[in-house]
Amino acid sequence: MGIQIKKVGILTGGGDCPGLNSVLYGIMLKAYDAGIECVGILKGWKGFMENLTIPLDIAEHDDLHTVGGTILYTSRTNPFKGVESKEEKARQLTKKFDELGIDALITIGGDDTLGVADSLYKFGNAKVVGVPKTIDNDIAGTHYTFGFWSAVQLASNTLDNLTTTAHSHQRVFVVEVMGRDAGFLTMYSGISAGADIILIPETPFDLEKDIIDVLKKRVDAGYKYHIIATSEGAYPKLESLNRDFKTISKETIDKLPKDTYGNPLLAKLGMSRIIVDELNLRDDLKEEFQKNDIDFECRSVVLGHTMRAGTPNSFDRILGLRFGLAAMKLVLNGEFGNMVSLQGNKIKTVPLSEGVKKKYITPENDKMELRDLLVKIRYLSKQK
Repeated sequence: MGIQIKKVGILTGGGDCPGLNSVLYGIMLKAYDAGIECVGILKGWKGFMENLTIPLDIAEHDDLHTVGGTILYTSRTNPFKGVESKEEKARQLTKKFDELGIDALITIGGDDTLGVADSLYKFGNAKVVGVPKTIDNDIAGTHYTFGFWSAVQLASNTLDNLTTTAHSHQRVFVVEVMGRDAGFLTMYSGISAGADIILIPETPFDLEKDIIDVLKKRVDAGYKYHIIATSEGAYPKLESLNRDFKTISKETIDKLPKDTYGNPLLAKLGMSRIIVDELNLRDDLKEEFQKNDIDFECRSVVLGHTMRAGTPNSFDRILGLRFGLAAMKLVLNGEFGNMVSLQGNKIKTVPLSEGVKKKYITPENDKMELRDLLVKIRYLSKQK
């Protein structure tokens, strides 16, 4: 072992998701076996800066990997907000290790949380290791993040369940799924549940072509209800925004409030509600429905934090445990400045600076083709 590690701090940052406690338990299992003490840092980077810690005794946390959420609490705190020199701030933050009494730090978080960790390593030579966490699955360094599949299943189950009430009332449901920058959650849950239209941030939509025309073709083919799955970060093409939208404009999107890291809060836009408002203004759509003896009724449903809720599924429990084990092994081996990742079915290591980059669904992805085929073939196959 290149360095004597006696005490390791662990923090969880950003939004919660199923599997965070699984990672903690994986770390604690290996740490106990290696004779290393674990300290929990509460509320993410906020607790790191304010010395908010608790002891982590594995004897008091049997089977922690089965529990949802994070026992360390979490926050969206950006230590670099408003600072003039990120390098100087990183060096100051690295000195906190002594105050906290830790020899190394394992940070569990998304691109924002791990970006801070990378700066501490780069500018302060801090002994940090990262574990990728985002319910959106949009971190480049790993094929999947823990919590993602639990959230996909929750969203898929909800979409499945909504079809029964949509069928009963002959309704159009617009369901808003989490996903600010990337559409993995909406794409996977939408395809899984057989949503009729799937809107994601990677492919800006045309209201006329991608929604109105499809609904008209579906109702003409005999469909009585329709489920539209949209990412919270889905948005219209500028041409469509200017041409088709009556309730919002480009200015509406530009004026959105930002989070502590400067990201626009697209969830506050309420894309599902906006789509419902726009559809309700379309007399031509209502006429098409009435022509087919169907009253046009459109409702929005926002899944929001329900997708973060509950216990992790088996995949995420095991992935969390594997990530925790691998992160602790990086600490033991003195391999700092790195992040654990899932590549295929193997746990690998990537540099934090590379791993924290954003990942998106690319045009050649077979899920894109599946989505487009699901939309098109169903109404085409029923045309007389």
